[in-house]
Amino acid sequence: MNALTGMRGVFALAWRGLRRRPTRTALVVAGVAVAIFLVCSVDAMRTGVERATHRAASETALVVYRQNRYCPFTSQLPQSYERAIRDIPGVRTVTPVKIVVSNCRASLDVVTFRGVPAESFAADHATQASPEALAAWLARSDAALLGPELAARRRLRPGDRFTAAGVDAFVAGIIESDAPQDQSSAFVHLGFLQEQLKRGGTGTIVTQFDVRVDDPANLDRVAAAIDEKFAADAAPTTTRAETAHVARAATDVIALVGFAQLLSFAALAAVFALVANAIVLSMRSREREVSILQTLGFTQLHLGTLVVVEAGILGTLGGVIGAASSYAIVGLTRTAMTMEGISIAVPPSLGISLAGIGMAIALSLAAGSVPAIMAARQSIVAGFRS
Repeated sequence: MNALTGMRGVFALAWRGLRRRPTRTALVVAGVAVAIFLVCSVDAMRTGVERATHRAASETALVVYRQNRYCPFTSQLPQSYERAIRDIPGVRTVTPVKIVVSNCRASLDVVTFRGVPAESFAADHATQASPEALAAWLARSDAALLGPELAARRRLRPGDRFTAAGVDAFVAGIIESDAPQDQSSAFVHLGFLQEQLKRGGTGTIVTQFDVRVDDPANLDRVAAAIDEKFAADAAPTTTRAETAHVARAATDVIALVGFAQLLSFAALAAVFALVANAIVLSMRSREREVSILQTLGFTQLHLGTLVVVEAGILGTLGGVIGAASSYAIVGLTRTAMTMEGISIAVPPSLGISLAGIGMAIALSLAAGSVPAIMAARQSIVAGFRS
């Protein structure tokens, strides 16, 4: 009896009880795993959205876009705007960017080409690309430097060629960047991309301007000054902070993630119901066994602990399977939600997986508390009469 009062004895007895009904146990564990998989996957999506749209106090990036335009195909700005923007007080750098996407609608597999001037890109990304990759990119007009998420998703390596959105490019290398928009982009030479599209001719039309200001406090003032500068031109602009630009473009994605979060809350409720139902059914079929344990000296505390441990085992097994599956799939698929040329990466997170396991265990223990009280209060006579 002393051995059974220890945690190891209680765990062994609880595990033996679950093994008696393997089908029921397997179904409950599978249900918990599916629910936790959904919870962890949705939380990874939410983390990606927050990372891409959260405006930090130190943000200095602005995006100058064509007014009332959404898809990159429809935003056309004269490249000559670069000089006028550069002359605005508070502007540190200006980079004209031509963007071409394989699909402008919301999708999980979109290739985004970003045509940029070679000199400015080499200066801004010198530490993110190896010297060999940067030299190869500068040496060829059709070369592309790929973000890590895009390279992994398309299984591309340096020396490969790939075609998307009507653009055929040579992979010069892979960059290492933490910037969300760099993860799923292919950086090519601006002139090459303009020539490939044959829209507006080389050196005349771009999609947007990426602007850096000298002080985060000047972000809104500089944005207003840029829009005022071109308000009366044939191509008026709308200038936003980079995170605000991403948030506007990804409105549908953000709404989708919000709805998915509601589903994840429902999944957590399902975890509670699944475990509670399984434990209640198990206890009803073992009322005589509970009475026998009482005659052997099991106290109410022993019986209650036994039931709670059974619930905890179900939650732990399901939580570990679901969280591990979510972490593996998110990490291997390198999913990125893209809309209007804006990419939101879905990052794998060990913290999210551990939190999912913790939620499964906590809900399972809570679900087992009521059946545990019922088992502890059962009289010996009632159990033998069942």
